[in-house]
Amino acid sequence: MSIPTNDQASVRTIQTSERPLGRDDLARLVAKDITPGSFVNLGIGQPTLVSNYLQPEQNVTLHTENGMLGMGPEATGDQIDGDLINAGKIPVTELPGASYFHHADSFAIMRGGHLDICVLGAFQVSATGDLANWHTGAPDAIPAVGGAMDLATGAKDVFVMMTLLTRDGASKLVETCTYPLTGIGCVTRVYTDKAVFLTGPDGVQVRETFGCTLEELQDMVPVPLRAASADGS
Repeated sequence: MSIPTNDQASVRTIQTSERPLGRDDLARLVAKDITPGSFVNLGIGQPTLVSNYLQPEQNVTLHTENGMLGMGPEATGDQIDGDLINAGKIPVTELPGASYFHHADSFAIMRGGHLDICVLGAFQVSATGDLANWHTGAPDAIPAVGGAMDLATGAKDVFVMMTLLTRDGASKLVETCTYPLTGIGCVTRVYTDKAVFLTGPDGVQVRETFGCTLEELQDMVPVPLRAASADGS
């Protein structure tokens, strides 16, 4: 598949790492991209790592759907309190000013448009930003939607963190999702071990690649790709 771009300089310079990114490097990148002062929810799985790399000067307030604002990094050692966990049941810390509230109030925050960003995992993301992350449709799979639909429709921006390829080598970034949808046209940015993608009604743009060129990335992904402009748009 050819790469629809006339910006050859972007194609040559889009690769920013000699190798694919690990989970922690990817979490560090996502944390860096979160706008200072944002209210953010981190989904279970890879997204929980983002809390470990947010800097105090960013003044980011983390929300967890089981009823907390002001969550800090993952707790370790003597910091661990069995009663203080995130939605993924991982022990976490609290920051000064943290607050706790009823589950219903937590979902009101999610559904009411009060979150600037949520970071979620995914089974598939479509070229236009559709999200499938709660069920593979397999007969023996256990559906686990949790608050994902509320987050996908309620947050102002939805970032996805995932590996680009399945264990069988198939791309999770697809033309059209084949798994049951969580949200339609909600994903604005996809962070993977091999690239950062910008998704939307105009198709998929690639902000940067890791361990591969844009041409090599195109061979992995069954949707047309083009290099994002210098300002990442």
